[in-house]
Amino acid sequence: MKKVKLIVAAAAMLVLVSSSAGYADGFAPGEGLYLGGFAGVGSGIVQPQVVTATATASDGSTALPDAGGTFEATEGGLGLEGIEYGGWIGYGYKMGDLYAGLEGEMASGDVEFKLTSSIPIDMNPTHQDAAGAGNITEVSATKDWTGGLFGRLGVYVNPSSLLSFRAGVLVSKFDVAYTGVSETFYGGGPSFGVDLQSTVAAIDPNLSVRIGAVYTDYMTAPVSGVGSTTVHSQQGDGGAGSNSEVTGSALSARLGLTYSFFDVNSLF
Repeated sequence: MKKVKLIVAAAAMLVLVSSSAGYADGFAPGEGLYLGGFAGVGSGIVQPQVVTATATASDGSTALPDAGGTFEATEGGLGLEGIEYGGWIGYGYKMGDLYAGLEGEMASGDVEFKLTSSIPIDMNPTHQDAAGAGNITEVSATKDWTGGLFGRLGVYVNPSSLLSFRAGVLVSKFDVAYTGVSETFYGGGPSFGVDLQSTVAAIDPNLSVRIGAVYTDYMTAPVSGVGSTTVHSQQGDGGAGSNSEVTGSALSARLGLTYSFFDVNSLF
């Protein structure tokens, strides 16, 4: 029985060796099972919207200091920027000059924005609160990590260069902090990208360099933790809440390396 196990193990090793030998000239860019890493620059736009209701007194009057309204950034927004780095894992098929594949990625970095004010801003204005609790002087948001899954389609512009397009979904974790409070939000949405990948034959025929860009639409997400507490009227017998939402998008430019090392067709 022990000899049988040794024979099976030797056969498996032989298959792997023969697979590598079969691709001695190298995989085409993106072909087979591959791993890779990248670094780049990330940027983004955050467009907040806060809708507040007018506080009412017990007699139904709305003539109070706490008037409601909609406050939003309809043009432009708050800019995020920073460095991103991460990795890819995927599998691709070369079909003549055409290419199809599936890919997952994870990225981290320090993409963030920070707003400061020399005057404290009350995010929970209550006239009974003489201490001014809720006053803040700084708000910051950091994109902690991003992960997602993509489908890839492309064309080989020459035997050693692949132009590919990808589409999928990315999800990001955001850490938001303001005076005395730290919160976590998750946002995701459709993501699209384009890449140009070329073999680095001078180093290794299975190694390729990849440059590209990825755009993600985070759509609209509720932010229930900022300014959502009921605010009371001056008389203290009425109240109005607020509803906060954030719409955003992100754009990342990357430069990376990938290495192809296995083809499932070699097993058959």
